[in-house]
Amino acid sequence: MSVAAIGAYRFPAQDAVEKFVSPLLYIGWEDHLMFCAPVCVPVPSYLSFGDFIRGVLPGIYGEHPDFAKVDWARAEWSRSGRAWIPDSSLSMRANGLTHKSVIRFRTPGLAGIGGSCS
Repeated sequence: MSVAAIGAYRFPAQDAVEKFVSPLLYIGWEDHLMFCAPVCVPVPSYLSFGDFIRGVLPGIYGEHPDFAKVDWARAEWSRSGRAWIPDSSLSMRANGLTHKSVIRFRTPGLAGIGGSCS
């Protein structure tokens, strides 16, 4: 959402990257309403995208009954609203992910608990 200010913005942002141990990343799993909104987590820039899938996502979405069924090779990704194909061998930074980036993923064949979002 854009903001129209009525005056000059004369104070430092409180969510600048320097205020966090790692850059923040917003992550959303499409068609899985057990998670009503994207989550925001700190993710090191040097972490490979493959390690992000194997090490970070299970801690966020692992309790969902569909998570164990995800075929990551078929997952469809978007970054900031545009289709995107991440490289699992590259770091988050090399994949173009910076502080407060937004990524979403869709898992073909899985559309919510019992197909509730199909």
